[in-house]
Amino acid sequence: MTQILAGDTGGTKTLLKLVEAGPGASQTGLTFNVLYSERFTSREFDDLVPLVRRFLANAEGAIGSKPNPQKACFSIAGPVVNNTCDVTNLSWILSADRLQHDLSIDRISLINDFAAVGHGIEALEPGDILTLQEGIHDANAPIAVIGAGTGLGQGFVIRQGSHYQVFGTEGGHADFAPRSEMEFALLKYLRDKHELSRISVERVVSGMGITAIYQFLRDRQCSVESPEIAQAIRTWEQEAGKSEKSVDPGAVIGKAAAEKRDLLCEETMEFFVAAYGAEAGNLALKLLPYGGLYIAGGVAAKNLEIMKSGIFLRAMCDKGRMRPLMERVPVHLILNEQVGLLGAALIAARL
Repeated sequence: MTQILAGDTGGTKTLLKLVEAGPGASQTGLTFNVLYSERFTSREFDDLVPLVRRFLANAEGAIGSKPNPQKACFSIAGPVVNNTCDVTNLSWILSADRLQHDLSIDRISLINDFAAVGHGIEALEPGDILTLQEGIHDANAPIAVIGAGTGLGQGFVIRQGSHYQVFGTEGGHADFAPRSEMEFALLKYLRDKHELSRISVERVVSGMGITAIYQFLRDRQCSVESPEIAQAIRTWEQEAGKSEKSVDPGAVIGKAAAEKRDLLCEETMEFFVAAYGAEAGNLALKLLPYGGLYIAGGVAAKNLEIMKSGIFLRAMCDKGRMRPLMERVPVHLILNEQVGLLGAALIAARL
């Protein structure tokens, strides 16, 4: 058994796992034994090195022996080029060479967070996914991955013989494409509010997008704002710039919508899920992922009922003459929110 370190680093949180890896009878050919895991708030650290050192010190206290990972892989929310990354929503600039030197780990790989999700799909169990559309599966066709969380990740997987090659992308930073008068109005609202010449789809289809849509509908007086949600939004706005906020407005809005106790929140989530489905359809048009389109990210997993309601699939398949192609795409929602860590562990074990 080889000791490895797997990490999943985003703008909000970093998850780390110390794992023993060895050959096994699973579909990946590997078996993993988790020795210790921990969650950190990313912005509490000015770099990944002190965060990992804190983790290893805590792990030593928990397992009673000094950790000695020989290999590591970190999935990073940002573009990774030549094993280096300027992390999109943090002021971290990472390189594998520097991390190997500073952490005294023999081999380290950095991969895009959605490339990690792509690898992690290989290790998912049947209970880790919820199928929204059966479609017509083709094992030799591409697999697409999309996921809204702090930002909007997109990636794809291509079969290469008996193996798969995974590609991360920055598709979440493509232009937001309005489809209705309300979405055109949202585009103008966001451009004016943020004084921007363009709006990326990530500003609409993400956790921050849920809040932006809510504020837009509230300001248009589409429905009456409740005191409870108003207070949550005010608290969040007052905490702007803080590394740790006491309120996640996207989660508050999603919960109120799911419980059907706030009409404005329900309208927000319907608007959001339709935009999410439309962007998933845009990705599907470009790849024709008959190997499956997988929805990752915490937002979908935390809002299962509305994701299953049909709003997502209707918007995804609403592509005019291309509707029959969209209806052939198998669509799966990933329930295991640590799929990126699974992917990072697989990469580390195979280094």
